[in-house]
Amino acid sequence: LNRKTEASDLKTYQTVYSKVQGSVAAPTAGLHFTPAVLEALGRRGIERAELTLHVGAGTFEPVKSERIEGHEMHSEWIYVPRRVVEQLLQHGGKCTAVGTTSVRTLESLYYIGQKILKNPDATEDDLKVMQWEPYETSTLSPQPSALNCLQALLAWMDRHHAEALHTSTQIIIAPGYQYHIVERMITNFHQPQSTLLLLVSAFVGGDRWKDIYRYALDNDFRFLSYGDSSILIPS
Repeated sequence: LNRKTEASDLKTYQTVYSKVQGSVAAPTAGLHFTPAVLEALGRRGIERAELTLHVGAGTFEPVKSERIEGHEMHSEWIYVPRRVVEQLLQHGGKCTAVGTTSVRTLESLYYIGQKILKNPDATEDDLKVMQWEPYETSTLSPQPSALNCLQALLAWMDRHHAEALHTSTQIIIAPGYQYHIVERMITNFHQPQSTLLLLVSAFVGGDRWKDIYRYALDNDFRFLSYGDSSILIPS
C-alpha cells in the first residue's frame, strides 16, 4: 500500500461477515464481499454457508526447505456448523470456496469423514487432521466419495448431538493433492514460496499457475491482502 498503518485499517482489514475473534489475519479473499455483493448473490439464488478456521501465524511461514517434506504446518482450529454439512450434501458434496482458509477447512472434512468411517466411535480429538494425512494410503477400499465422508460426519454429529464440529487441521495442500469437495475457488494472488501458492498450484494443475500469475503481473494486478481477486475453475 506504500503507506503506514491507519486507524481505519482496524475496520477495513476485516470481512463484513466476521463474527468470532481468533485468527491472526483476515481471510482476505472475503474482503471483496460487501453487503451489496452478498445481497446480489442472494437475489440470484446463490446459497452461502459460513465456517471458521482460526488462521495462525504458521500460514504465512515461507517454505524455506528445498523439498516440501521439510516444511511443517501449524495446527489451526476449525468450527463447522451442522448446517454447512447439510448444505454440502444437498449440493452433491461440491462447492465454491472463498479463500484458502475455507479451502483447507472444507477439504479437511473429507479426511474427518474418512476417520469416522474407519472408527465410528471417534472423539473430536481423534478427528484432528494431520499434515501428511492426504498423501498416506487409505486403508479404506474403494476410496470413499466426498458424499460418503460428509454423510458419515453428519451421522457422527447426530450420535453426539453436536450442532457444530470443533477440531483442528494441519493439512497441507501441495501439487499431487486430489481435491474432493472444492470445485471452484475465489482467492487473491499470493506471494512466492508460500504454502498458499502451493495450494493454488495443486488446484489448477501442472504449470497453469505460472500462466495465471504471468497474466496478473503483465496486467498490473495487485497482490496480497488488499489485492485483486480471482476465481479459479480447473478445466
